[in-house]
Amino acid sequence: MTWQPHITVATIVEQDGKFLFVEEFKAGQHVLNQPAGHLEANETLPQAALRETLEETAWEVELTGVVGIYLYTAPSNGVTYQRICFAARPLRHHPKRALDSDITRALWLTRDELLADPARWRSELVPRCLDDYLAGPLHSLSLLRD
Repeated sequence: MTWQPHITVATIVEQDGKFLFVEEFKAGQHVLNQPAGHLEANETLPQAALRETLEETAWEVELTGVVGIYLYTAPSNGVTYQRICFAARPLRHHPKRALDSDITRALWLTRDELLADPARWRSELVPRCLDDYLAGPLHSLSLLRD
């Protein structure tokens, strides 16, 4: 058996003290996550982050930096994920655009609103990435190499 981590991206989008999250239906419950997803073939990490954010929230964003690189093994299935978390600023919303099928809705929450309901976090990475973004530093996008 070959062990293979899953490469994922996530994006922290801030506007007026609130953060863009998605509500998705996973394992029979509605959970909160940053706009996030898997890297696809022939795609750069920034391209994946921009695509996933648009597909899941209908927001076009501009990436402003790298929050961090995380290694996480999901206790539910033992799968290891490498998450590259980006920071971004919102540019344009497309309210008529359909969201990915597993996304219930996109919503803006404060940190306190997110922390008020830990049972709804997709994983521990959701608050951790947000807190790392808030604590800084934000790393340059030039850190990434294709």
